[in-house]
Amino acid sequence: MIFATLEHILNHISFSIISIVITIHLMNFLVHEIVGLRDSSEKGIIATFFSITGLLVTRWISSGHFPLSNLYESLIFLSWSFSIIHIIPKIRNHKNFLSAITAPSAIFTQGFVTSGLSTEMHQSTILVPALQSQWLMMHVSMMLLSYAALLCGSLLSVALLVITFRKNIDIFCKNKNFSMKSFFFSEMKYLNEKRSILKHTPFLSFRNYYKYQLTQRLDYWGYRVISLGFTFLTIGILSGAVWANEAWGSYWNWDPKETWAFITWTIFAIYSHIRTNKSFQGTSSALVASIGFIIIWICYFGINLLGIGLHSYGSFTLTSN
Repeated sequence: MIFATLEHILNHISFSIISIVITIHLMNFLVHEIVGLRDSSEKGIIATFFSITGLLVTRWISSGHFPLSNLYESLIFLSWSFSIIHIIPKIRNHKNFLSAITAPSAIFTQGFVTSGLSTEMHQSTILVPALQSQWLMMHVSMMLLSYAALLCGSLLSVALLVITFRKNIDIFCKNKNFSMKSFFFSEMKYLNEKRSILKHTPFLSFRNYYKYQLTQRLDYWGYRVISLGFTFLTIGILSGAVWANEAWGSYWNWDPKETWAFITWTIFAIYSHIRTNKSFQGTSSALVASIGFIIIWICYFGINLLGIGLHSYGSFTLTSN
């Protein structure tokens, strides 16, 4: 009873803190950036991390096993993963480009955990025999960490595509405007005027240079975060294969979850491969990562909602008979 009450309190504390953090981010973005509020949001993310950590530890102690046995527990761990991805660049004194992604991701995940799942799923139960293994912590934690990292990296790639797409629209509009002016006015006079202006104008305006720098940083950080997530995903799939051989007598069964995990791994393997070619860096690799963003949600959430296959315990809490 004490552990259940403490778990309930920590759950709502973490959700409340992260709600305040996302509000601060919106105020800084829409109104005006205030240094004090920005520092408060960073401290809020750290407080959320410790609250969710306390929640996981409390549930671990009360249940007697690592809390990764159903969808409710895995979502809590996913929210914890978003928080730690937010904190790591801060510890290393890097400029945090992930805060605009990790904070909303954590609040949506935590909000769904708090209000979107049935109360029955919040209850901790005894593990089924297949889950009573030391591989539970290794396999599931690696998979969820990979999902968090790959989702963050993919969203950075989506942001890169949005910025590039808007930039291309601006260029198209300028070219269209140029054609209309050439049609209505004397072409030679217009070109001479443009030439005289360009002589006194830098090749790249400050605004275009800022966009270029931003897209380069998004591409750089997206690649680094996705590479980390791809490493976790590979470890998770390999450890899952070993565990499957112990539990079911086969390393691979082409279960729906296993199949979509393999598809996810293939997509990001393609991303990592083409990213080594400079001609494919930027929008081309970002497009592949954006496809991977959809595949991850199908693999993690879509298959769990269907509740089919050998991994059906990802949807519903299964208890031993």
